[in-house]
Amino acid sequence: MNEYDFVIALCMGIGLAAASGFRVFLPPFLLSIGVRADAVEVDLTNSSLEYFDSNIAVILLGVATIAELAAYYVPWVDNLLDSIASPAAIIAGAGMTAVVLEGSDPVIQWSLAIIAGGGVTAAVQGATVVTRGVSTAITAGVGNPVVATGENIASLILSILAIVLAPLAAVLVVILLAMIVNRMMKKAKTSSV
Repeated sequence: MNEYDFVIALCMGIGLAAASGFRVFLPPFLLSIGVRADAVEVDLTNSSLEYFDSNIAVILLGVATIAELAAYYVPWVDNLLDSIASPAAIIAGAGMTAVVLEGSDPVIQWSLAIIAGGGVTAAVQGATVVTRGVSTAITAGVGNPVVATGENIASLILSILAIVLAPLAAVLVVILLAMIVNRMMKKAKTSSV
């Protein structure tokens, strides 16, 4: 993998990882379709990740995506899902980053997958959990479908951008992370006062 392809793949991985912070299964489902349709060039031959390029992966991820999207519209179930989705999202974010970096040095591939992919996913997922918790506290869960719709749209748009315009997706992720950090700093200041 040359430097240009590596940077594009890393941008794609970071964009997909952030999208997994909003929804666990939608980004891997779209990436799997992209790989299967040869829209995303990844050589998974003789790779531990070759299952990702299979019909069964597309079907299973599709079913999981539909179930996840529907479940987040059920008040209180969405909060329960967050406890399961948080570690699953981090694994998905790291895994997708590893998939798109396939062909690079394995140490670099997995280091970036875990640190960048998993880290970005954890930050976004953490922010969504807090947002849903606040929504639940303020509206007794009635406002959570609005939050879920926003997260679904964010995950879809960010996933598509990561696959089609990876550098733009990476820029949006940096902006999103800056907003999350800014919000956390403001909250820390008001808590200490």
